Amino acid sequence: MTALTTNQLEAFWLPFTPNTEFKRRPRIVSRAEGMYYFDQDGRRVLDAAAGLWCANAGHCRAPIVKAIQDAAATLDFAPSFQFGHPKAFEAAVKIAALAPGDLNHVFFTNSGSESTDTAVKIAVAWHRARGEGTRTRIIGRERAYHGVGMAGISAGGMVNNKRWFNALAFQADHLPATYSRAEQAFTNGQPEWGAHLADELEKLVALHDASTIAAVIVEPMAGSTGVLPPPKGYLDRLRAITRKHGILLIFDEVITGFGRLGAAFAAERFGVTPDMITFAKGVTSGAVPMGGVVIDKAIYEQFMTGPDHAIDMFHGYTYSGHPLAAAAACATIDLYRDEGLFQRSAELEPYFGAAVHSLKGVRHVADIRNVGLAAAIDLDPIEGAPGKRGFETMKTMFFDKDVMFRVSGDTLAFSPPLIAEKSHVDEMFGKLAEALAAA
Repeated sequence: MTALTTNQLEAFWLPFTPNTEFKRRPRIVSRAEGMYYFDQDGRRVLDAAAGLWCANAGHCRAPIVKAIQDAAATLDFAPSFQFGHPKAFEAAVKIAALAPGDLNHVFFTNSGSESTDTAVKIAVAWHRARGEGTRTRIIGRERAYHGVGMAGISAGGMVNNKRWFNALAFQADHLPATYSRAEQAFTNGQPEWGAHLADELEKLVALHDASTIAAVIVEPMAGSTGVLPPPKGYLDRLRAITRKHGILLIFDEVITGFGRLGAAFAAERFGVTPDMITFAKGVTSGAVPMGGVVIDKAIYEQFMTGPDHAIDMFHGYTYSGHPLAAAAACATIDLYRDEGLFQRSAELEPYFGAAVHSLKGVRHVADIRNVGLAAAIDLDPIEGAPGKRGFETMKTMFFDKDVMFRVSGDTLAFSPPLIAEKSHVDEMFGKLAEALAAA
């Protein structure tokens, strides 16, 4: 395949990327299969990040590809406003069947960001429909990432995502992050310390009054900020406090859903059922954009009380439940089931955890965290240049070691497809150890 020219590179403004640097020596992949990407010269690169936390079933899996092809040839588009098509309903049934408790209704979106906006709107509208219209405040958490829509930015807690746009944000407050290096350094799995941080919600209730708070939204495991597993007991306490004060609890499972933590959803793994779950990414193994919100039966039924001709929720997207996305979701969920990939993820977790923690003591490694098939390695920053060591390590691993992973500042994040073998785990962390030792 012919390499892209400088002029061809210029038009695309890449998201979350230093574009000038990228276009000097672009990191281009042009094909994918299973655990690997391939660059324009055919060089094979191990995908240690499942694309962007999303290709959980691996790349270009035949059943998913065929489902998309068949859908494109049969029904290219159908509206979800006042009409429907079979695959969207089939996908909703499959997703709802994976969710815990009475979370059995699905509102489709196209991304995790849209899922956050949708869940927040449903929460505020539900309280208003029940006669509690003063409940408009959302509680997020420091270091949280809930996408880049205004709901996600408002409830999120990653400073660089917020600082230019705070004037546009709505009223939200934030719980403290659950991470403390002093208390949790090099923890394998859930830390023992930190459950008490959920009690900070009581202080926010006292400050704002419960009658103003619509929902709390948290990632069960904070992913994009650098894999922060929940302290043992933290989510249980958060659930108890929200229920006590009539506040909805939303789990952002855009990253943790569909096997990343060894279960369909993190809610199942941790035994805590929220009122809504947002999802995206792994629902189609990244093959077609799709997201959504799984909603408790009681919330859904509150909206179903009006006249037959009246719209019950003034919200939605042109591509909600798009035929190609719905077909991809159905095929992906079937593939997860047929290959037992959620169980496979759980079985590989101990080996994966031991492998990443084998880097303790390697040059520049400051901390390691992991849960499920997700891990983060904090590197000591270069003095006066925060983020540079992580960025340079990412480039070295891609160009010289044939491994791709996520980097956020000086934090390296690993989240391989659920089809990973032990040899893949050995390769990604063995090559990283080599790169760090030589840096």
